[in-house]
Formats: sequence, structure tokens, C-alpha cells
Amino acid sequence: MQGLLDRIEAGSVASLVAFLKGLDGDGRRAVARHLPGHLSERRSGGFEAEQRIRELAPLYRLAGAACLGGAEQVAAWLNRRELSWVEPKADAVRVMSVLGDRPLEWRRDLAVRLVRRLREPPAGSTWWRAESLRAWDLAAALVIETGVEPPENDAFVSGWVLRTAERYWRNGGTPLLADDRLLDHMLPRLFQAAGVVEGLIWGAGRQDGLTIIGELVALSRTGRVPRQVLLDGCLSRFLTGGGAAEVAPFVELWRELKPETAEIAVTDFVRVLPSASSPVVQLALDELHRAESAGALETELFAEAVQALAYRPEKKNMTAAVKWIAGAPPARGGAAAAALAPMFDVDTPSLRERAVRLAVKLAPHTAEPDKEAIREAAARLPADLRERLAAAFGGVAEAEPEPVAAAAPTAMVPPALPPPIVTVPELAAGLGERLWPEDPARIERILSGLVELTHEDRDAVVAGLQTWWRANWRHPFEASVYAYGIAGFDEDIRLLLSRCALAVVSPADSRELTALLEANDHWPSSEPAPQRFVQRRFREVISLFERAETVPVLLATPTAPTGHVDAATLVARMERLGGAEPLEYDFLQALLRLPRKIDPALVARAERLPSEAGRRLAACLRDGGLPDPAVTWEVGAFNRPAYYDQSLQEAHARLAPPEGLPGPIAELWTLAPETGYPAFSRNTVWWPPIMPSHREALAAHLLECLPASGEVGAVPALAHNDGPAGIATASTIVIAMNHPTPARRGLATDTILTLAAHGELPAADLGRAVGHMVRGGQVKLNRITGVLAEVTEAGAHAEMWTALTQAVPPLLPAPGEKARAGLGELLKTAVRAAVLAGARDDIPGLAELAARKGSSLVIHEARRLHEAIS
Repeated sequence: MQGLLDRIEAGSVASLVAFLKGLDGDGRRAVARHLPGHLSERRSGGFEAEQRIRELAPLYRLAGAACLGGAEQVAAWLNRRELSWVEPKADAVRVMSVLGDRPLEWRRDLAVRLVRRLREPPAGSTWWRAESLRAWDLAAALVIETGVEPPENDAFVSGWVLRTAERYWRNGGTPLLADDRLLDHMLPRLFQAAGVVEGLIWGAGRQDGLTIIGELVALSRTGRVPRQVLLDGCLSRFLTGGGAAEVAPFVELWRELKPETAEIAVTDFVRVLPSASSPVVQLALDELHRAESAGALETELFAEAVQALAYRPEKKNMTAAVKWIAGAPPARGGAAAAALAPMFDVDTPSLRERAVRLAVKLAPHTAEPDKEAIREAAARLPADLRERLAAAFGGVAEAEPEPVAAAAPTAMVPPALPPPIVTVPELAAGLGERLWPEDPARIERILSGLVELTHEDRDAVVAGLQTWWRANWRHPFEASVYAYGIAGFDEDIRLLLSRCALAVVSPADSRELTALLEANDHWPSSEPAPQRFVQRRFREVISLFERAETVPVLLATPTAPTGHVDAATLVARMERLGGAEPLEYDFLQALLRLPRKIDPALVARAERLPSEAGRRLAACLRDGGLPDPAVTWEVGAFNRPAYYDQSLQEAHARLAPPEGLPGPIAELWTLAPETGYPAFSRNTVWWPPIMPSHREALAAHLLECLPASGEVGAVPALAHNDGPAGIATASTIVIAMNHPTPARRGLATDTILTLAAHGELPAADLGRAVGHMVRGGQVKLNRITGVLAEVTEAGAHAEMWTALTQAVPPLLPAPGEKARAGLGELLKTAVRAAVLAGARDDIPGLAELAARKGSSLVIHEARRLHEAIS
């Protein structure tokens, strides 16, 4: 065993292989007994030991493969995570060199076990997935050498595909498959395995353009690969289903094979139409049309095909069904006339009217059961279309109107605050947590616990944070590593929290770091004013601890999930300070977090506070809290850098502080957007709890940053904060409504519904912002409309009608002007909101639009809206 370990440590593969081949049975059994225990013991040696094991992993793998007895033992050894850091192809060659004297059946057993243990490579680029196939090459080498039938495992198939694609890439597009010894195993499985898509098409963009798909087609022409196997495999994949990307290579393969009409599986292609992804549906239509031209599509299958298309949700497939029926002979079209019935319910007037015209034309050729289906669907049509169908198909009863159900909006409930930290072990656990995603409430809790426990017993805190300190800070300490080596080290709030704790545990190190950061602070912070305010509050705590001072309590620690500080609690905290002055930013933050409604009895209690800050607090309570800044709003073109859209009309809010505010709060409430680069911050989650009673001020700052950052996570806080809600709040919500990700747009939906449930939604301002920001190109109408429709159905119909009366007029097209994309859907939402709200109103320009000729969705919905509110 010692001889083995010496050769492993020396790192020579040749020496180790020679040693292993010279071992007799007793020697191998001795190694098998001791090797696993040795590796486990070595792993316990910490980080450096783990790194050394990685370096020696190829040799450890050889030792285990040569000496462990059972195939399962060897398979488990070769799959140990700490031994997986090897170059796969070279490792396969090495391990195969020490397995040659094992019995054939044993090696076959090992091959099967290794194949079964394979796992799909991690997601990422095709190149990265191919590079990460650490276990595939050895399993494949054993399968090839022993001739064993590999068990079913998608990872084995996808590994073969990725390795083949990689070989194309490395060999300049040289054909490979004709002599591939795994091809016959892989071919029947290729069409069902997951994870093969990227590899099948990899290389299509290269100049040589050779791919697995292309070579399979070429081999089918020589007979090396049976053509029927490829056609049947494609059909099986189409019938299995899958997304567009998953089936695209097989669609390409089918098209490249150029099947004869007799090879088209007509019935199978009809069967895939109801649920297949778009590429397969298009292929099926192309092939069915070819079959029909050759007389190979029976009328019954034709009717089934168009019926399947008619019930699909995509308008293009419904349109294809109508066109197909219209192009058929009348008798054949009449057999499929029932497929027109689902189209009577679509919200595209032109398609609906075309289906009605075609149904009337085919009425004489339509069987009675199909006529009944058309009559039933016709009952839901508008009167003019219903009458046309009644004349051709007999009496059509008008459907009973659906009852109008008006729900009530439901408010979101913010999560409860975590309990305060009251012990040093809790503090150590909190500091050791992964503070991502960033949660201000959690960080405020840790900061508060650190301050109070340090004041009670600094020595106990220092002792209790030793493990945390040694795990999170370099020893010996090097301030330059943090000051120069970590971007934003003096700005990230989580790092500032860690610096607060460092200032307690090792104030000398903290002072050194602070001095270096301040000496190199030549550039002003790029963060907007709200984030600078947060940073300064944490820095003053760092400074406090570096001076070896403490305070008994932080004044501004929130008492509510919104960030508010209860006024009575704040007075009690001031009383704990006695005559001592509080930290300035902590005090100002506490004032910003006061609720808007304050018990007058607290004023007298505050007036008894002996400190200067106590007098300032009493005056603030006497005035009912801090006054709001003045908010103004505008939409205009800003002179952005060349790569920004110069035609963009941006919405901006401006803030002006009232007279007499402390300087830091006046800075916080000063906002004057300038030309140049847009504002940017990824830390907006901190801003709502800074000023929870001044909603418009918060919204103004968010409005400046959201278009550039897309960080809309702070928007729902507008629904829970207090204070006036006006055009700045509305505009910020509109920006969130425009987010490209539907899930993030859902945050705007929740915000609107909560504000509506509380009776605080600035509905008219919301509509005004929508109209101006859509016209200016800052937001996309199709995204906005989806949110408006959702909140209308969720109970905010009255508020949405108020909003839409403001949003619709500026978006209506002038005479001769083309309607903007998405306007039809907006008008459709307005119809629904008007009906639910029972509105009777007048929208400027709507009557003129409704009077225009045409059957577009915009004209159709304008007529419906005009009728609904007249």
C-alpha cells in the first residue's frame, strides 16, 4: 500500500501502471481494503487536501479500477465526485489499460453499470456540455470493446451526440458516422432521448455545414443507414411531442430526406395536428397538401385535419383551416364545414366573418349533424352574422347573455418581520447566512442585534464571532485585497454590514480598511441619493465601533414590514439614550420612517427628552411628521448618448424639498433629471423602507432607475407604503407593466390590485401615464394591455374604466392615420371594464373611429365600446 501511495504522490502514470500490473492477487486485495479509507481520511484534511486530491485524481482512479474487486465497487469508485476532475478522453485510455486482464463478462457488467450512472451534462452552450462529459468516454469505450448492449439511458445517447458534434468541429467537418461503432446502438434511440437537440444541429453555421443530421441523410443514400428507420424515427418523435426547439432537428431531417408521396404517413400526420408544436404542424400541413394533390388524403381524414387546425389556439392555423376548406371542392368542403364552428368564437372579426361567409356557401353540401353544430355556435355571434347563418341553416336562437360577474380586488399582505436577535449565537448565525437575494428586513435585524449586543457586552460578541471572522476575512489581514480587489466593497450593503461586524471584532483592521478606502475615494458614488443615504447610515455604525464606542439601540430599526417605526417605540428608544445624542443618519432615518398618523399625546412625552435630538423629534411629532416634497411630472425628449433611441419621449418626476429640512433629507428629496446617461441602480429594494410614508418621493426615484435597470422588485412596496399616490406612482407602475418578463409584469398587477383594494389607486393618473408613455414610445402597448385586462377581471374594473377614459383618447388614430399595434386589445379591455363597471360615458374621438368602414379588430372593438357606453 505504501508503494502504491508513493507512486500516486509522485504523479507518474507510467510508474503507477507498471506497479499495478505487477501486483498479485494478495497485493490487489490489500490495496482494495485500504484505498477507500485512505482517501476518506485524506479528504478530511481541509481545502488544501481537497485540491491535492483533484490533482492526483487520475492516479487514484487507476488504482481503484485495477484493484477493487466487484464491478459495482469499481463503478462507484470511478463516479466519486472528488475523483471526477480529469480529462475524460485521456482518462478513458488510462483506465482501459488497467482493465484488460479482467474477464469479459466482468467488463461488460462494468460497462452497463457505468452507462446507467451517467447523468445529463449541465445546461449551457453545446461546447461546454461536450467538455463536461467526464464519465461518458470510459463508458463508451467499454461498450465498444466488449460489444455489450448498453442499457437505455438518455444521457448515454446525448453524450454520443455531443461527442460526435465535437469531433466534427475539431476535424474540420470530416464525415465520421459511417465507421462509428456506436451508430447502430444509438440510431433507434436518437429519436426519443432527451438532451440531443443542441448536438444534432451544432456546426450548422460553419462553412462546411456538416452536422449529424446532414451525415445521416448522406448515409441513407448509400444504404449504411436504413432510410425507413430515419423516417419512422422522425414520425415517432413528432407523435411523442415536445417544444419547437426539441423537434426542429427532426423536422429538418424529414425535409432533407425528401420523402416520396407514398412514404408520407398520412394518418400519423393528421394525428399530430391537435397538439404538436408549430414546426411539426407546418410540416404536417405541407405533407398533407402533397398527399392530397396525389389523391392520397381521404375526405374523412381531410375533415379530421381541418377540425384539428380549427381548435388550435393559433390564429394562423385557424386561418389555414379556412383557406384549406375554401380551396376544396364543395362536396369535400361541406364534409368539413363543422370545423368552421369554433371560429365563430374567435376575437378576430375578419376571420370570424370569413368563416361565416364560407359556412353559408357550403350550407347545401353540409350534413345535418354538422349543420346543428354550426347553428349552435352561431347563437353566440353578433346579430348581423347570426342572421346570415340563420338564412342558410335555418333558425338560430340567440344565446343567453352571460351574467356580468364583478369581483372585488384582493390586497397583497407583506411578509411579517423576523423576530429580533437577542443572543450572540443568533447574531453569528445571522451573519453567516447567505444574504442573497438582498432583504432589507433581515439585514436591519442583524445590524440592530449587533449594535445592542455589542453595547451590552462587547467582549462576548467578539468571542462569539471568532469563527465567523476567521471564515470570512483574510488572516493575516490585508486591507488592499478588499479595497482594490473587490468592486463596490464600500457600497454593497451586505459588505457594509460585514464591515460593521469587523469593526467590533477587529477594530484595528477595520480602521486600516476604512483609511485605505477613504484615501482612494476619488470618484463620487454612482448610486442615486436613496442608496447613498442607506450607505451613510451603515458607515456611521462602522465609525462608531472603530472608535470603541457603542449605543444602546438603533432608533430606525423598523417595527413594521413596510419599514415604518412606531412613534411610541421611537420615543422609548430615545429615552434609552438619555441625554446622549444619537447617530445622525440613524436619527434622520427614524424620522423618515414615522407613520403619517401620530398620537398627539406623544408630543408631550417627547418634549421631556433632554437631548437636542429629543427637541428635534418633538418638533417633528408636533408637525405631524416630515412634510412631503413637491412633485412635478413631465414627458419629453432627453438628450441621451447615440446608442439610445433619440426619438424616445421619457416620463420624469422632479422633487423639490420644502424649506427647513436637514441637509441629508433635503438631498434625498431633491431630484432634477438631467440629460446624458439614465440613472441606474440594482439596489432599489432598499428604497421603499427608507421613506415608507412618502410614496410619491419613492416613486419619483424609482421612475428614474427602472427603465435602465429593469429591477421592478421594489414596485409592489408602493401599495403598502403611505402618503399621496399620484402621477409619479402611476408612472412607476406603468414602467413595471412594461417589463419584458410576464412574471415581473405580474408585480405591477399585484400593486394595482392592492392599491385598488385600499382605495388608493391613482386611476386617472395611471391612464394619463399610459397614454403619454405609449405615445412617446417608452412602453409597449401590447404589454400594458395584458396587465390592464388582468386587473379588470380581478375586480379593479371601476378603477380601470377611470384609467382607460384617460388612456384611450391620446392613443386613438387621427383620420387617415394607421392605428397603433395593440390598440384593438386595449379597446377590448375597455369594453370589458365598461360593462363590469356599468359605465355610461363619452370618450373623445371614439364615435368617429367607430363610424369608419372596415372589419379590423380596432374598428370592431371601437364599435362595441361606443355601443356599451352610449
